[in-house]
Amino acid sequence: MSPIKNLVVLSIGILFLYTAYAGLMTLQSSMNHDEGLGVASLSVMHGALTLSSIFLPAILMKKLGCKWTIVASMMCYLSFTLGNFYPSWPTLILGSVLLGVGAGPLWAAKSIYITAIGNKYAEMTGKASKDVVNQYFGIFFFIVQTCRIWGNLISSLIFQFTTSADDYISVLNNTGCGAGSCPVHSFSSLNATGPSLSNSVLYTILGAYTGCGVIGILIILLCLDQINLKNEHNKDEDQQSLCSIVFSTFKHLKDKRQCLLIPITMLSGLEQGFITGDYTRDYVTCAIGIRMVGFVIICSGVTNSISAIVFGKISQYTGRFFIFVLGAIINISCIVVLLLWKPHADQIVIFFVISGVWAISDSVWQAQVSSLYGVLFEKNKEAAFANFCLWEAVGFVIAYAYSSFLCVYMKLYILLCVIALGFSMYVVVEYMEFTRPSSDKQEPKEAPTLNTQ
Repeated sequence: MSPIKNLVVLSIGILFLYTAYAGLMTLQSSMNHDEGLGVASLSVMHGALTLSSIFLPAILMKKLGCKWTIVASMMCYLSFTLGNFYPSWPTLILGSVLLGVGAGPLWAAKSIYITAIGNKYAEMTGKASKDVVNQYFGIFFFIVQTCRIWGNLISSLIFQFTTSADDYISVLNNTGCGAGSCPVHSFSSLNATGPSLSNSVLYTILGAYTGCGVIGILIILLCLDQINLKNEHNKDEDQQSLCSIVFSTFKHLKDKRQCLLIPITMLSGLEQGFITGDYTRDYVTCAIGIRMVGFVIICSGVTNSISAIVFGKISQYTGRFFIFVLGAIINISCIVVLLLWKPHADQIVIFFVISGVWAISDSVWQAQVSSLYGVLFEKNKEAAFANFCLWEAVGFVIAYAYSSFLCVYMKLYILLCVIALGFSMYVVVEYMEFTRPSSDKQEPKEAPTLNTQ
């Protein structure tokens, strides 16, 4: 079957799923702010994701294959949406755990699937595998990252046309927002602003998100082809014990390149955690209200999607190193601005500009790092993408865990340090690849086959 067709089906299916997921993530720190419940649920979610990344992807893909691993994992996402119908510690934490359990296998399976069909298309056309895989990841993230547009557009329109939704404008607009914001001030100001969302508003938003998740699952279930990943280099895989498969994630850490890529992989989780948890709460909600959160993140989604496909294309001409340098410069520039800027309701354009520019660097850390894993670790991609998911999840856990304890400026300084460390180690990986003999570099020996199911 056509690799392009399967790429589009996979992208659209996950787009519908992530529309609900992205919308709820953006609102958690503001909507469920009592006692830090929203941020705590996100931290638990990514903690569960960390564990599932270690133990589940290789087993599920061995037993179910990529397609059915994706379907089963997507079903876990619905639990978090359903838990938000009655937001409390038991319901949200349980939903977060189930989502985290499914997220690890989903991320690994979709990355492997994209790499495999990219290699298939490269074989069909005679193009270089790394260029096609780069472009395929760019197309995938271009489509999927629009989830930030649709997910937040849903919530924003519902807020706009509902008179019972409060703005949650902070009483500390002029002094308590931005880099100087600390958790104790943030929570007290948010709690003092008025009642929570009415049930009618909450149920309308969650009903729309639930429908999006179900549609996404049906698209994958009915339209995506199964893929056979068994090649010559893994014929002995069936002889491996389950224990060996489970710990293949840890065994992959023997590769020095994987160890060097850990900081930049964690950076992807840390910076996403900041923009969805801290920026939305301590800049946007604090200064201009919860009704504007969705619109601000929509700007991020548009920029992210465009950047992903543009970078995927131009990397064929500039090489990936230039893209990584650009991403680091942009991310550092945004952090410096956030450290110096004092947000105010009269500066509404700046909220959108920062969100959009930050998304450019985010597209590098997500799409280009994913593509880098697919290119560097072709022969061991299951364990490699499990590691990607594991260390990105660790970044999320750390970001959400310290969100309720550290002041915003401290989090920004932490991000600066991780960018410097992660980029430095990435440069070492590029140098190692440049100096390796061509015969030692991993290239796919046989393109995978697609089976229609």
